[in-house]
Amino acid sequence: MAKLQNHVSLLSFTALAALALPLATPAHAQDDSASAATPTSDEAAKDEIVVTAQKREQRLSDVPITISVADADTIKERRIEAVTDLVVFTPNVSVKENIPGLVPVITIRGVGLNDFSATNNPSAGVYVDEVSLSSLALMNFDFFDLERMEVLKGPQGTLYGRNSTAGALSIVTAKPSFNGFSGRVVGSIGNYKAKDIEASLNLPASDTLAFRVAAKGIFQDKGYWFNQRLNRDVGRRDVFLGRAQALWEPSESVDLLLKAEIQRGRSELGSPEFFGAFQAVPPTAGLTCPGSPGCTDFFGYRDTDGNPFRGNWSVRPDYDVDQLNLSARLNADLGAATLTSVTGLVKFDRQWGVDVDASPLRQTDFYTDDRVKQFSQEVRMANATDLVDWLVGGFYSRDRVQTSYDGDLQELFNTKSYSYSNQLTKSAALFGNGEWHLGNTLDLITGIRYTSEKRSNVGGTSDLVALAPGSALTGAPFGSPPIPLASVNGRISDKNWSWKLGVNWKPSTSTLIYASASQGVKSGGFFAGVATNSAQLIPYRPEKLVAYEVGIKGRASGAGLSYSASGFYYDYNDIQTFIRDVVGALPIQRLGNVDKAKIYGLDADVTLNPTGLDGLTLTAGVGFLHTRLGSFTSSGGAVPAGNRLSDAPKFSFNGSAAYQFTLGGDIDARLSIDGRYQSQTFKDALNDPLIASDAFWVWNGRLSVLREDDWDVSLWAKNIGDKRYVTQGLNQLVLGTGNRVYGAPRIWGVSVSKSF
Repeated sequence: MAKLQNHVSLLSFTALAALALPLATPAHAQDDSASAATPTSDEAAKDEIVVTAQKREQRLSDVPITISVADADTIKERRIEAVTDLVVFTPNVSVKENIPGLVPVITIRGVGLNDFSATNNPSAGVYVDEVSLSSLALMNFDFFDLERMEVLKGPQGTLYGRNSTAGALSIVTAKPSFNGFSGRVVGSIGNYKAKDIEASLNLPASDTLAFRVAAKGIFQDKGYWFNQRLNRDVGRRDVFLGRAQALWEPSESVDLLLKAEIQRGRSELGSPEFFGAFQAVPPTAGLTCPGSPGCTDFFGYRDTDGNPFRGNWSVRPDYDVDQLNLSARLNADLGAATLTSVTGLVKFDRQWGVDVDASPLRQTDFYTDDRVKQFSQEVRMANATDLVDWLVGGFYSRDRVQTSYDGDLQELFNTKSYSYSNQLTKSAALFGNGEWHLGNTLDLITGIRYTSEKRSNVGGTSDLVALAPGSALTGAPFGSPPIPLASVNGRISDKNWSWKLGVNWKPSTSTLIYASASQGVKSGGFFAGVATNSAQLIPYRPEKLVAYEVGIKGRASGAGLSYSASGFYYDYNDIQTFIRDVVGALPIQRLGNVDKAKIYGLDADVTLNPTGLDGLTLTAGVGFLHTRLGSFTSSGGAVPAGNRLSDAPKFSFNGSAAYQFTLGGDIDARLSIDGRYQSQTFKDALNDPLIASDAFWVWNGRLSVLREDDWDVSLWAKNIGDKRYVTQGLNQLVLGTGNRVYGAPRIWGVSVSKSF
């Protein structure tokens, strides 16, 4: 491993010497770059958010990327607790759970991933303190003690270690500080017998060494769902998260940050809502099947209570997870450039079950075991000169993902099945980015990336023929050895280029106008779900997206106004998405490719702190989106061009209003409300109306009494109107059933925090 790391470092230094060092003319370097990014007046600097989207500290208004940011205060105020909460502050973004409480998938501007397998990596790159998360399984975690979150829209790769087509989510945890001993404790209680407690402590040990420890416990003794078969609620949670960091700064030019994180969960998952394919016997007047409440499966089961959180489910709800993350970040000022090394190690293990048929019978029930081991290493060198702000780097990752499904198909096929996948992926890349200063107000952006990725997979599905008199799936008599239904033992290799070309114009210190063209690529892979024919396990191809974007950002500090707007057009090819496949004995939804799609739209947001109304903050963001899939072939035959992409609402909105005022002395009150709207969305490439999500509004609110930087008592609620809305669905009516997953119901509680 050390030899490999040395090779990556050598490649980075070689690229630097060839491309960048001749440009490192003595000049203002980092100091002047920092001053250029700093407002020239206190008024302009007030409340300006600083981000690191381009791997250096910049004002948000100076970054030529469409980016949404939630700082520490926003995260606390709106209780942004998991990946699913990104939609609270980001228009043109959709996050769905494929299984209630599990497998969140991020879609940005219609570009996402319709998959559930741990073997797949997300289309929107997810980074925690610059460490890329390689597997969809790693998206399930709770947030605590964060500094900020940044959502970048559009292909990323020339500045980030891993390539992506949709964009990137960068999660930045709070770091150790030398600014004295400090800490915070916050506890909450809420409905569904929920309790959580979070604590953080900053401990400077000397002038060169500081520590920060943080932990969170989540204890929910009642679930959102009620399983009539078990005659009890399900969805209970028992989660512990912990983080320890050490920051060592032996000199002004070197710092080293070490971090260890753990996650341990012994919780439960909910289940989707059932819908059936057939008219009841005797027929029910006015009932239209399939899909309507009251339609039955092959065995006459139906769900008529109208409550998506109540059902008869046959799967154990247990969800167990154990995770360890280790990382190290080294910065060293070498004079001509700054060297940054980011090393990450992840070990992850979880077990869970899903009742796909959502009924009391064991028709398509699966118990899953996912294991992920990931190592990643990124090395970058960067500097700022009179001519160019440049960055070059190398990235390497190695991840092994093992996943298995124990299938219980007793009532439907009188058998049990076993599916597994053992996948190894190695990815290496070189990337570089330059911001060329063509004048005082004009910059040219150039970036390029070369990626080589190799992936191997061994797996398949077998009929265990475990029940007498024999399997209806294969016709084999009881006592027969397991019968392979599908198998794969393959390797694929992708070598691709990504690039970016852009121009930035600053007609004034408070306005940025930019235009760019960029290309991102997501590598191909293997479907790792249940299959009944080897043809269902053929690898899917890489997808490629070319994005064109123009935008403007600005501030009118005198009016307390900041704004941004951007228009974009995407040329999207070989889209990786779910397609329905019935070539085997059991129909499945598997990952495949659709040849092409076109996407265009608009993002806009505004923040207003009205002059003369101290304490009032208003925000609004809108997203307009048009998506059009090309023609493709599904199990039902040819599908003509014109369908919309999955999870791509034509219109989305989020907004908030917060007002803080003095109650007396140094005691304040703060009232805030935020809401979001999403128009209708489809959940598959077929635009199946049975599993589509209708348009909906969701509102959240908070009332606080506080003393700044001391204590806070708050009453809060999420989904105040208790809106029922679909986040995902599965149509397998050929087997007599389908299901829909719903967003969380109304949640409310009281929180008390103390800072010191």
